[in-house]
Amino acid sequence: MRLTFVGATHEVTGSCHYLNAAGKHILIDCGMEQGIDSFQNIEIPVEEGLIDYVFLSHAHVDHSGLLPLIYAKGFRGQIIATDATVDLCSIMLRDCAHIQMQEAEWKNRKAKRSSGHDVVEPLYTMEDADGTIRRLVPFHYDEIHEICEGIKVRFTDVGHLLGSASIELWLTEGNVTKKLVFSGDIGNKKHTLIRDPQYIKEADYVIMESTYGDRYHPQERPDYVMELAKVIRGAFEKGGNVVIPSFAVGRTQEMLYYIREIKAQNLLPEFANFPVYVDSPLAVEATGVFQKNIAGCFSEEAKALVSQGINPLTFPNLHLSITSDESKMINFDDEPKVIISASGMCEAGRIRHHLKHNLWRPECTILFVGYQSVGTLGRMIVEGEKEVRLFGETIDVRASILTLPGMSGHADKNGLIEWLKEIGEKPQKVFVVHGDDNSAKMFTECLKTEYGYDAYAPYSGTSFDMITGTFIHEATPVALKKKAAKVSDVFARLVAAGQRLMAVIYRNQGGANKDLAKFADQINSLSDKWDR
Repeated sequence: MRLTFVGATHEVTGSCHYLNAAGKHILIDCGMEQGIDSFQNIEIPVEEGLIDYVFLSHAHVDHSGLLPLIYAKGFRGQIIATDATVDLCSIMLRDCAHIQMQEAEWKNRKAKRSSGHDVVEPLYTMEDADGTIRRLVPFHYDEIHEICEGIKVRFTDVGHLLGSASIELWLTEGNVTKKLVFSGDIGNKKHTLIRDPQYIKEADYVIMESTYGDRYHPQERPDYVMELAKVIRGAFEKGGNVVIPSFAVGRTQEMLYYIREIKAQNLLPEFANFPVYVDSPLAVEATGVFQKNIAGCFSEEAKALVSQGINPLTFPNLHLSITSDESKMINFDDEPKVIISASGMCEAGRIRHHLKHNLWRPECTILFVGYQSVGTLGRMIVEGEKEVRLFGETIDVRASILTLPGMSGHADKNGLIEWLKEIGEKPQKVFVVHGDDNSAKMFTECLKTEYGYDAYAPYSGTSFDMITGTFIHEATPVALKKKAAKVSDVFARLVAAGQRLMAVIYRNQGGANKDLAKFADQINSLSDKWDR
């Protein structure tokens, strides 16, 4: 009964864990890494063709995006997930394959202008995505299924995304049974559209996320309807657009819900019939999946609207752009409008075209409504970059850059701890994953020192024997080697100095407040001098 950690260890994306139990080779998630990767991940410890099952927590690409790749390498097992996750993956994996093929084609066209470049192949093809989709097996929430001798599974709604789940696995070898629980991505409470996280009552071992393990959301949930109305009014009064980079699945549907409320309450009477464009074929298809899964996944508030004959995701003057021609025409219309487009971190998709047309315009507003991974274009813009590169051009950032604070699909530190405490009797060990290096370390330390859990944040390659409760191998961090970056010796010294500074900061945790405040002031003073 061997558990090996592959991805999303001391990093937020690329969720993947390998389990060898009851004679079967199993993956829990198989996600794609996004943004900057800090550490090297091991390869999956078994040939893809030998994998029997993948248990999938939800459809987001950082949990599902490499499924077509393992299919391309020979995987022919079952991918088991909730009904809604299967529905969403059926469109998201095709969309992901389309992006892979499109980007490879663009890079090859660009390479033709210079000599000596190898042909770029897409990570996987549409045929791989289609083959993967045929391996999907839907299960209902809250039902225990015996997958094979020695393995049972149950999916519990965890309130992060339509169809998202915590995964409970009962594993038996000989006369020993252990229960392993994978939290998946734990949702934020008080969603308007989908249900709050449901809880699990017992576990021997827990693998849990820590995306916001080092921070808190605002204590009072903002009134997003009023906040969004304020942002829209501010841009429209200047004659500009509101461009919202949004995840096509989940966040886009939330934004539609809020905009419907703005219109229903007539909060912008001076712009009563303002146009809204959803410019993402994936988002359009995903919205259909949301409407299909009202009964099983929607919040009581959303179901109440449906019972009154109100569609919570549509309203007058909503335009769904499917074709590239429809997308292009949006920016040739001078009327102020709201444009919702993917991807949410601005790394691919049509949002990059809308940024190209709107970032340089001071009358426009770019509104970020989701987490931006380190190294992504979205993160660069949020952190104040004055110019960015888009399609080979340098674009000045003159638009207003705003965020909706606290708007997250992830539970904060309190929410994570609440989810874990609901398990009841403390598990034998809690493995902390799916958080950046700082978040994973701080949340692990918090669980150990403040709550008495046996918590551990593994690095990729760590293996654990769940029968004996001992480590087979404790991996150490391996910094990712950057192929293209050429770092000078002096700059390397600077990076090393920064890493040492972080180590010194952690060693001073628990020190006198007066000394820590002085230390913080010194660091901020130094940062101000060099933050150019």
